[in-house]
Amino acid sequence: MSHSASPARLQLRHITKRYPGCLANDAIDLSIEPGEIHALLGENGAGKSTLMKIIYGVVQPDTGDILWEGQPLTMRNPAQARELGIGMVFQHFSLFETLTVAQNIALAMGPAAGTPRQLEPKIREVSQRYGMALEPQRLVHSLSIGERQKVEIIRCLMQDIRLLILDEPTSVLTPQEAEDLFVTLRRLASEGCSILFISHKLGEVRALCHNATVLRAGRVSGHCVPRTCSDLELARLMVGDADGLVAQYPKTIGTAPFLRVDKLSWHNPDPFGCSLVDVDLEVRSGEIVGIAGVAGNGQDELLALLSGEQTLSKHRTQPIRFVDRPVAHLRPDARRKLGLAFVPAERLGHGAVPDMSLADNALLTAFQQGLVSNGLVQRQKVQALAERIIQQFAVKTPDAETRARSLSGGNLQKFILGREILQNPKLLVAAHPTWGVDVGAAAAIHRALIALRDAGAAILVISEDLDELFQISDRVAALSAGRLSTLAPTAHTSPVQVGGWMAGQFDAAPLI
Repeated sequence: MSHSASPARLQLRHITKRYPGCLANDAIDLSIEPGEIHALLGENGAGKSTLMKIIYGVVQPDTGDILWEGQPLTMRNPAQARELGIGMVFQHFSLFETLTVAQNIALAMGPAAGTPRQLEPKIREVSQRYGMALEPQRLVHSLSIGERQKVEIIRCLMQDIRLLILDEPTSVLTPQEAEDLFVTLRRLASEGCSILFISHKLGEVRALCHNATVLRAGRVSGHCVPRTCSDLELARLMVGDADGLVAQYPKTIGTAPFLRVDKLSWHNPDPFGCSLVDVDLEVRSGEIVGIAGVAGNGQDELLALLSGEQTLSKHRTQPIRFVDRPVAHLRPDARRKLGLAFVPAERLGHGAVPDMSLADNALLTAFQQGLVSNGLVQRQKVQALAERIIQQFAVKTPDAETRARSLSGGNLQKFILGREILQNPKLLVAAHPTWGVDVGAAAAIHRALIALRDAGAAILVISEDLDELFQISDRVAALSAGRLSTLAPTAHTSPVQVGGWMAGQFDAAPLI
């Protein structure tokens, strides 16, 4: 990291931003040097996203100053930020779904960078170099959440970058790919590029970042040198009382199998999608099975087939069974009657309707739990369920009538998970349960999953976070190109081995 006499690359002085009923940023000071990798830490709702948008020109501060290489300026819009050499990867993507990867990148870079067709070779080259291979001609709407984040990362890496802002960039990468990205980031830093790195993976922050600024409730609560701190010390800076946030859960052996998937093959009609090939899977009551994998390797397809959003014909009912009952032809409501609960990957739009209240969102999947009588919604019961979810899962919200879109990501995730858990399912299928949520919310979600497991439910967790899977799973497998590795007891494998499975290097011998 450079310690020259040159001015800071970026300096924020007393940045304040108010929204109705919310002081998002309260007199924040932040300084990033040339060649520095600087972490910004904090819970969901701490003010990180607002601060990033101010730096990138998406929103304007109410008061305070921005200095770029020692010169004060007003960051009017993202185009100006990009001209200065600032690139940003948002946690919630800013892509046009009806355009291709190349068209989206060309739009972001401007006409001077060339046409989409002219950019295609460079997109292929850059994406392959960083282990995030993408087909430039694919339409964005056909991409998974993880693949869309790759588009955002690659778009920034193609710019002449002076400050790179990364919001949860490794959530879609294997450990090996994340390490490759870190090599790239360290090289960029050694060449003088400044990097502002936001991550809830504290181990990554300690391994990568030179300095860290911690936000709590919109204010700077502390600074530290991450490599000199433990995960617990970093968590304590972020949330105050960090007891129980870094937990190790005992592993269990489940009882009778509840979910059986036998030789499940499914051809995806989308030419850019992933087909499933001979997937064998068993989830027992009283255990958590974790499935790892880089986005786009069949997770979305498997989730759709398990939830009932994608059904098979009545002649092909056997590949998916609950206990011994074939269910592959049943719709989601019929599967829910048999004990299924489901947490989808996408919170807003799939897990919850953004403009509906939390109470109405509770009704959406719990309507079979006595909330509807003779075709009439029992409003008091719906209200009571929503309030129970809010209280039991510590959801930060004014009340149950609050619209889903107004909650932070972590709080909405806790609400969706609570809605499913309080239905006492026999089988819970959860996709990316803690993606993009802070350490406090993640710990609460993990405790809830372990409690449901210990109550006898069968739980399947699909996640790209290997640390999470090793923390909570009793057995683990990985998806690669639509094929599933054999299941292994988590205690008898390692992240490196599972990372190999994620890359398609399956063991020949099954580990049960």
